[in-house]
Amino acid sequence: MKVITITDNRKLVAKLVLFSTLMFGFGYALVPFYSVFCALTGQNQIGLTDLPTNTQVDSGRTVNIEFDANVHDMPWQFHPLQSQVAVHPGEVTQILYEVVNTRNVPVTGQAIPSYGPKRVAEYFKKLECFCFERQTLAAGERRRMPVVFVVDPALPKDIGTITLSYTFFEVEGIHAASPSSGQGGA
Repeated sequence: MKVITITDNRKLVAKLVLFSTLMFGFGYALVPFYSVFCALTGQNQIGLTDLPTNTQVDSGRTVNIEFDANVHDMPWQFHPLQSQVAVHPGEVTQILYEVVNTRNVPVTGQAIPSYGPKRVAEYFKKLECFCFERQTLAAGERRRMPVVFVVDPALPKDIGTITLSYTFFEVEGIHAASPSSGQGGA
């Protein structure tokens, strides 16, 4: 049986301190290594999938964007301020729509976009749009609402025109009720 001496204990403690220091340094160095690894492999790119894949403007190509506006059984007037615009793929563009509530009470609506031809939806990236949220307009209110978009340069070359159409639908149960003629009591 071997007897453990103070010298043996000191050697063991020195090895443990050295091992702990090396492990701490390794853990500390993992942060920049992880960032480099993710950048090289494309891993852990959270939140980047909705961005246009190519942000370079293709100035040698022009795409016509046509705008359309509709309401479905609503007391609103709704139209784009521009009926069309020519853009270069990759170029950030803003246009405005105008809406007016013609009812004498507040009304809430939700705009639903559609695209023509249908296959262009994946290449038309809206960065800001009134269609992202419900819109409540006061009685008689007029509002201008922006749409900020970019056409992805990967859009197939055979597509020269895109139609962006919005249809507003009234959101049930949201608009203010008409004043009642009176209340009965017991």
